[in-house]
Amino acid sequence: MAKKTLDDQLNKYLTDAHSIEEQALPQLRAAPEIAGDPGLASIFRDHLTETEAQERLVRERLEARGASPSKVKDAVMKAGGLGFVLFAQSQPDTPGKLTAHAYSYEHLELAGYELLMRVAERAGDRETAEAARRIRDEEQRMAERLEGAFDRAADASLDLKGAEDPDAELDKYLADAHALESQSIQLLERGPQIGGEPELERLYAEHLDETRSQQQLLEARLVARDASESKLKDAAMRLGALNWGAFFQAQPDTPGKLAAFAYAFEHLEIAGYELLWRVARRADDQDTIATAQRVVAQERSMAERLASLWDRAAEASLSAQGVPA
Repeated sequence: MAKKTLDDQLNKYLTDAHSIEEQALPQLRAAPEIAGDPGLASIFRDHLTETEAQERLVRERLEARGASPSKVKDAVMKAGGLGFVLFAQSQPDTPGKLTAHAYSYEHLELAGYELLMRVAERAGDRETAEAARRIRDEEQRMAERLEGAFDRAADASLDLKGAEDPDAELDKYLADAHALESQSIQLLERGPQIGGEPELERLYAEHLDETRSQQQLLEARLVARDASESKLKDAAMRLGALNWGAFFQAQPDTPGKLAAFAYAFEHLEIAGYELLWRVARRADDQDTIATAQRVVAQERSMAERLASLWDRAAEASLSAQGVPA
């Protein structure tokens, strides 16, 4: 009975992975046309080919296990992918937002495959574990290509906007970073209660204190620049975090899903601060450069600590669903 339950959970992880690839495909098909830079467009175009192969591989593993993709999950995720394309197109700094989101999404996929690989290994399915490992490595390489393109993304965003006043643009980037921290705080306040694993819960609590300090650093920079945070953006991001908190609490495998999302969110923040300090460089604001680089180092450290806990997150998720250790 336990073996059957474990097999069922592995099939669910595979359907989740397939849905994530279905969400990635419409974004990658649209990305080259809205990237605003030939180098960025090429990165997205190359990864589209990889992602199409990844979707086929996950589907084949499901079929080999006598299962199939979830039509409902796939439809919801595909609609979400199309929604993001419309959002990115509506932004005046499309290249930067597109690159930051893609960087975060690659790490969401990477986290998902880390968990899938561990569940497959536990279920004794070597073929699925190897497929997950292969795709994980491809997602890691794509993330590294995007990270190497942050300069391009920042320059393309400013150039497409015809930004003649880099100081005004920097104030907007600072306000965006403040709003991201507002969402992070709201989510991390729930983390210690719903993390589902002692070490993960401790990590969320520690990073909550760090995140509040980061937001204070941003507020100090905004005050020093005679600017202010965006109350509308902050409120919208806090509401989004509340919705995510409710979503995770409703999941039977909260520890894994929350850890994967937190990992992706850390990389959204990393991308945001990497772009922020580049815009600050254009505005010749050395204090903001120093602040952004200080915070991005903390976000990278948090991401690394989360990545060291995939085994715990996978075990806690299975345990929460009644699969014995």
